Amino acid sequence: MDHSRVPVLEALQEFRRRGDVAYGPPGHKQGRGVDPRVAEIVGLDVFRSDVLSLNGLDDRRQSQGVLNQAQELMADAVGAEQAFFSTCGSSLSVKTAMLAVAGPGEKLLLSRNAHKSVVAGVVVNGVEPIWVRPKFDRERHIAHPPEPDDVRRRLEEHPDAKGMLLITPTDWGTCADVRGVARVCHEFGVPLILDEAWGAHLPFHPGLPAWGMDAEADLVVTSVHKMGGAVEQSSVFHLQYDRVSPEALKQREDLLGTTSASSLVYATLDGWRRHMVQHGHELLDTALHRAERIRVAAGDMPGLRPMGQEVVEEGLAASFDPLKIVIDVRKLGISGMQAAEWLRAHRHVDVGGSDTCRISASITYADDDETEKLLVDALRVLVDSADSIERQPPVHLPEPSVLELEQAMLPREAFFAEVEHVPAERAAGRIAAEMISPYPPGVPVIAPGEVITDEVLDYLRSGVEHGVLIPDAADPSVRSLRVVARG
Repeated sequence: MDHSRVPVLEALQEFRRRGDVAYGPPGHKQGRGVDPRVAEIVGLDVFRSDVLSLNGLDDRRQSQGVLNQAQELMADAVGAEQAFFSTCGSSLSVKTAMLAVAGPGEKLLLSRNAHKSVVAGVVVNGVEPIWVRPKFDRERHIAHPPEPDDVRRRLEEHPDAKGMLLITPTDWGTCADVRGVARVCHEFGVPLILDEAWGAHLPFHPGLPAWGMDAEADLVVTSVHKMGGAVEQSSVFHLQYDRVSPEALKQREDLLGTTSASSLVYATLDGWRRHMVQHGHELLDTALHRAERIRVAAGDMPGLRPMGQEVVEEGLAASFDPLKIVIDVRKLGISGMQAAEWLRAHRHVDVGGSDTCRISASITYADDDETEKLLVDALRVLVDSADSIERQPPVHLPEPSVLELEQAMLPREAFFAEVEHVPAERAAGRIAAEMISPYPPGVPVIAPGEVITDEVLDYLRSGVEHGVLIPDAADPSVRSLRVVARG
């Protein structure tokens, strides 16, 4: 296919050339009605590019097939049989993918280290989750993806499950043995869905972990805004084989997605695909070398411990995305959250993620020598200044087994049940009716339907005292919890 073509961008350019005057949404009329004070900050071209597909980029019958052409080019670029764009972000795309495989009351295998958006999908879709426990790294206190044998065991226990949803790479860059898990799923005749939100760049360089389509996954969801070059909320479904119906996927997407799709998302997805096909290998090669220099520099600083290929060598993960700079800061005597806040306040450096133990920074093809130096210098000053950072009460990190809570009710039933709020000291033994997710990274410690324990409460309460954010809890202080009412 001709990857110099960018159908959405070309249609947008033609729309501007024609000088069409639209008498429908958006109401700002390509920026003519925008408050100049807004335009001064975000730029007038943002509004000039905000055009409806129907009767704008394409006609009423979509006879030019602008979007279809762009999606076909995307599929060809990444080796998928079909690709579909979504402008609602991968949080909604993952819910759509789940619903395309398993309906209300049906079973679906899920990694328990899933983001809260996946657990929300369980609640919204009404599927019965069959949790597959991740591989827990005790030393680093981090969850890596489950292994093929873990998936096999759960499929043997639940032969009526409709498929598996696997999260890889994780927020911290560790990756699953996708091909191994896919082959187990296919042996049982069910599809493998990948929540590969952090993996949009993977198809474009051999030095990166295996791309889901190359590793025999059936349906892969990516967030191109995370490690790629499209605007926020840009998401793509990639599909191959016949275990997931394209028709069902489109129907479910139509059910959950917006009817006011953003041309900004479509246009930037289109342009990013062209950029990667033409220049991706070279750009990512530069980024990989840059990330390695940063990792080595951080490793030479006292108190910092960057994570890298050793997690693979230790048998904890199948692979690791080297563009994720994940650094344990505990030897500095501070938490990752404290390090992130200090870097933002004192060096104007915003890291990509943090938790009790570590910080992470994503290096993409957009980084350059200046941003590389800025990050390394900021880390060096953090090390030198760590003794001056005020110590906070420690977080009581639990043993991995403590995090494996009993599922006493289906998440949907618990979430929509009659509820009551009880003090934390009386919550142990009760069934949660809410998600409680320390953020970031946003993996629920307690999901609806799980039985609350004193050990998990101690972990969460100590986290709040340290400064951990829990935005989805009814009471973010975790002084009280929302639980299923007793009959």
